Amino acid sequence: MRIVSVIGSSNSNEEEYETAYFVGRELAKRGIAVVCGGRTGVMEAVCKGAKEEGGFTIGIMPSYEGQEANLYVDIKINTGMGWNRNPIVVASGDMVVAIGGHWGTLSEIAYALILGKFVVGFKTHDIEGIEKVNSPDEIIGKVEEFYGSGYKLP
Repeated sequence: MRIVSVIGSSNSNEEEYETAYFVGRELAKRGIAVVCGGRTGVMEAVCKGAKEEGGFTIGIMPSYEGQEANLYVDIKINTGMGWNRNPIVVASGDMVVAIGGHWGTLSEIAYALILGKFVVGFKTHDIEGIEKVNSPDEIIGKVEEFYGSGYKLP
């Protein structure tokens, strides 16, 4: 199973939310699952988009109970680790897409780069090692490049 980690703020703005929703839909159309922090904002949007296209979503939850999971998470992994779960979020994907974000996203980007992950960034932190893009379509283009053009699960 191909899995992309999508990271971003729980307090996303409208553009970030719409971008994450688009990315979720497009990943699902390509048979690619989504892993994220499972909460609101970018995390909710990517899961919602994926679910609307029949995709599969995983939330790495900060609590032991997972009550903060958004409605579109298929599998909750309840860690009880708060923000300390961030390395698990990025380690669980084949690659990482960062959309906007604040301090938690910055830490996830750092962990992703430490782990040698390919990181695509849309309007996120200006960090060396991120493949910056300027549109949602460019995000999907980078995902396709990563997996090979036209990749689709059998």
